[in-house]
Amino acid sequence: MMAGGGCEGKDKVGHSVEATGLKGSEMKRTVLLVVCFTVALLAGCTAAPIPAEEAASFASDGGDVLNAVEPASNVTAGCIENYDPDADYFPHKVSRDYAKGWSVAYHQHYKVLTLHNPWRGAEEVFEYLLVQCGAPAPEGFGDTPTIEVPVRSVAALTSTVLPHLHVLGSLERLVAVDRFDYINTAAVREMIDAGALQEAGTGTGVNTEILIDVDPELVITFAYGNLDYDTHPKLIEAGLPVALTAGYMETTPLGRTEWLKVTSLFFNREEEAERVFNGIAERYAEMAELAAGVETRPTVLVGIARRDSWRVPGGNSYFARYVADAGGSYLWREDESTGSIPLAMETVFEVASSADVWLPNTGAWAGADDILAADERHGNLAAVERGAVFNNNAKVNEWGGNDYWETGVANPDLVLADLIKIFHPDLLPDHELIWFHRLD
Repeated sequence: MMAGGGCEGKDKVGHSVEATGLKGSEMKRTVLLVVCFTVALLAGCTAAPIPAEEAASFASDGGDVLNAVEPASNVTAGCIENYDPDADYFPHKVSRDYAKGWSVAYHQHYKVLTLHNPWRGAEEVFEYLLVQCGAPAPEGFGDTPTIEVPVRSVAALTSTVLPHLHVLGSLERLVAVDRFDYINTAAVREMIDAGALQEAGTGTGVNTEILIDVDPELVITFAYGNLDYDTHPKLIEAGLPVALTAGYMETTPLGRTEWLKVTSLFFNREEEAERVFNGIAERYAEMAELAAGVETRPTVLVGIARRDSWRVPGGNSYFARYVADAGGSYLWREDESTGSIPLAMETVFEVASSADVWLPNTGAWAGADDILAADERHGNLAAVERGAVFNNNAKVNEWGGNDYWETGVANPDLVLADLIKIFHPDLLPDHELIWFHRLD
């Protein structure tokens, strides 16, 4: 044995040195590697590991004894060196199990992200080409927006992705947000207080000059499909690298949360995303199973009147799924809509007058007085008479930012626990409500 942990001996594999096509130091290195591996296998010798950079260099020199070294994990910082077209630079990948609005196709050194339903009624599909930094951009993608990954800086113009960045370990790459007031994520609030972030604004009022100044490699926003409100057309016109997110279009709680995986694609953090999401999905399933066997299900009214109509979630909406999984009986569960349904006030009072529980889901009501102040007829609802009105604004910051729409979206297992506690308090005796609270 050699002192350095290698092996000594003669070439016994039956290959002539000339057959390798190598000379000088390359020939010596080839012989050493072949002999070392062969003797290790036949005689039990323990070979010293070959440094990754040397193995990669050997492969790029044209050696045929070792294949190119495949990356053991995705590159999450910096760019690759010595690009190898045969290497898979994304050994950790994501797949979707609940979401319907996105898909990703992996290739050796790039990914193609497709958004199938970016907003309600959308007739166009959005594609993004995500290329590993240090690798060439593939041909044939025309004007498809191209973003090098992992991105080193990001502006998040929607608060729903902030918890994503936090759990993915990429929060230090955040350089700008839409509105400071909306934000609840504690780590981001600390960044705001430290002056580490810029406030870029929302909608058509977004300040592109601020974004151009901080020069993010990616701007994440969302869209309604309405030019009077959407931010992305103005950002694209300014030459900024934009990608949409559309988790709000999903029809299940876990489908919404699975957009964490979409965020991870831009940072090559697929391994972390799969681990975090799988944990959430398992806990959600445990909560749902706990409530699945209940003998009685309280009837549930959701929403409030706005202007002249009361908009309730459709029977195939994500919130209707929440109610069902928590052991409730949603009054419009037979409806097949995935969005909200506008109903006449009289219709709602007729159907829901005896509902056991009312979930207004409005950021404006903090106590029972607000219920009657909005409309005296609310006092005729059985849920109001029994004090069974629970709102989802228990965690609202001093500027009115509701954490339910931020951390709550990222943790549906805990939202479900809140609802189970409301519908069947005996099932979770130790659970303290997080986002919901009784209006009394």
